[in-house]
Amino acid sequence: MPETHISDIARVIQLAIAPVFLLTAVGTIIGVLSNRLARVVDRTRTLETQVPQLAQGDLAKAYAELELLARRMRLVYLAIGLSVVCAIFVGLLIVFAFVGAFLSVDLARLVGLLFVAAMLGFIGSLSVFLREIFLAVTSARDAIHSHDPALEQRLPECSPTAGAGRGSAADRH
Repeated sequence: MPETHISDIARVIQLAIAPVFLLTAVGTIIGVLSNRLARVVDRTRTLETQVPQLAQGDLAKAYAELELLARRMRLVYLAIGLSVVCAIFVGLLIVFAFVGAFLSVDLARLVGLLFVAAMLGFIGSLSVFLREIFLAVTSARDAIHSHDPALEQRLPECSPTAGAGRGSAADRH
């Protein structure tokens, strides 16, 4: 077995610090996604218990909301899966960096590929997360406007283009 020097291991530890910070970020994203998933599941369960007592008109709305919640649940689940894949690749990257140092084997390409794969997983997770947020915000905005169509005139900062050129929301109140 080739001799490994302390300085080689110290260098690998220094190089592993950035991926460890990435793991912290991924863990935070997984926590946020888990909370969103729990809220969607809770709302689904609540709505499912109300379905038997609903009138015909409200039943259609409930099923539409359940369908929307199912879409959101799939998106959050996919985002969590991609985040976990990212974390696995980052963990493997760190392991192979140390293996390369201990065995004096050049694993730079493998480590680089693992980093690229981890970044693709992270980008994918964030993209799916953003899609789920857009879906949630759009559905909430549609629900608000279906109850009170005049709401947009009273609360212009709720629309994406509102407030352009008019100062901040605090300035308007």
